[in-house]
Amino acid sequence: MNVVDVLTAICLLGGAAMSLAAAVGLLRFPDLMSRMHAATKPQVLGLFLMLAAVALQLQAWSLLPALLVAWLFQLLTVPVSAHMVGRAGYRTKHRRPELLTVDELNDVVEAVVEEGGA
Repeated sequence: MNVVDVLTAICLLGGAAMSLAAAVGLLRFPDLMSRMHAATKPQVLGLFLMLAAVALQLQAWSLLPALLVAWLFQLLTVPVSAHMVGRAGYRTKHRRPELLTVDELNDVVEAVVEEGGA
């Protein structure tokens, strides 16, 4: 077993651990806001480690741009989707206010609702 195989195995195990952490977080965290972080934060690093393992194992420069585009696309879209899920969850009251330390958005949302905007 050479160094590339060891690095590939480390990347694959790290990526699998990140995916497992995301799955456990989705099951164990109590509310939408914390689950949203569990679904997004480890996912990006886990995917990066998996793509790094593929790049290490195949060792083809022609594959690197495709792997980089896949990771960048994930890096750019995951925060946007998490923001939209969080926003929709907040507006539809799928949150647990007792778990929030400070709810800075509540006054703004109530003012908009009173005006008949949302």
